[in-house]
Amino acid sequence: MRKVLLILLAVALLALGLVSWLKAALNEKISHSHGSDFIQIAPGLAPGDAIAQLGEAGVVKYPQVLYTYVKWRKQGTLIKAGDYKFASPISAIEVLEQLKKGGTSANKLTVVEGWNRFDIARAMAGISSLNLRSQRDALAYLNNRALIRDLDPRAINLEGYLYPETYLVYLTTKPTELVEKMVGQFRDVWKNKLASKAGKAGLSVHNAVTMASIIETEAKLKEERKLIASVLYNRLKKNMALGMDSTVVYASQIAGKWRDDGRVYQSDLDIDSPYNTRMYKGLPPGPVSSPGLPSLEAAISPAKTDYLYYVRDPNKNNGAHNFYSNEAGFAKGVAALRAWEKKQGRK
Repeated sequence: MRKVLLILLAVALLALGLVSWLKAALNEKISHSHGSDFIQIAPGLAPGDAIAQLGEAGVVKYPQVLYTYVKWRKQGTLIKAGDYKFASPISAIEVLEQLKKGGTSANKLTVVEGWNRFDIARAMAGISSLNLRSQRDALAYLNNRALIRDLDPRAINLEGYLYPETYLVYLTTKPTELVEKMVGQFRDVWKNKLASKAGKAGLSVHNAVTMASIIETEAKLKEERKLIASVLYNRLKKNMALGMDSTVVYASQIAGKWRDDGRVYQSDLDIDSPYNTRMYKGLPPGPVSSPGLPSLEAAISPAKTDYLYYVRDPNKNNGAHNFYSNEAGFAKGVAALRAWEKKQGRK
């Protein structure tokens, strides 16, 4: 009996000692070398991985102890993503409390469907944490075709492969990382939703994305994308110039002559550029915008029509178009639109 009591006493003392040590380990303030640095806890990172990351950085001395405590207290779901500055010295409990309060809020970059790299560069330059002096500085990162060369050896830059999505930009996010996220998102969408269909249609990534980028800039309504795709393909089959104003605008932007007032001038139409599809037949050398999934799907699976023309429907205010299979019908549509525009100008 005495032996049993001694064993129980020893176990109790060991447990008490362990509890005391764990408490001391959680409350011990330790010094680290990242007191003036931001450390990013990425969205979706598991609590154990987040704590392990802080252990590797030297901010938490005993990460396994802190993780055990977090699991015991069921506080894993309270840990928030964000950019953090951890004082030095700091205890594991203080680190946990900071993780529960949240770090610096992330900026957001929303790439809108139909934006091109000039638009994206302008938005990137407006995010101060990226430390970009100008739109031109941002454009340099968007010209890194090495990120997409395996999928599109003909790519001139990353135009078309900067997928429309909202991206979180932390204080620790570098421009290269942000661009890699955009391209990575395109890769995921292409691989999981489009690659097989494009292969069956005999379309290369380059041609599919180039076509989709034009569809994106021309179509206002989702239900018209496949119809507009059919017009583009029908014109190519008949060796007709595509004649898309959006490609003329892109050529003007490349030349640094675009006035950005929504109007296409004769000086734009006169630009001698392979992107000017009023002047040159066939597809332009590459994409002219960032297409979303509906436009990519339309480029791969266009509607089957004999349409060769379309023009805005003046009787609707939602961006709808009227479609025509001959030039005479198209001319009437243009005349109706011009008459409406003239009437609007009188008001």
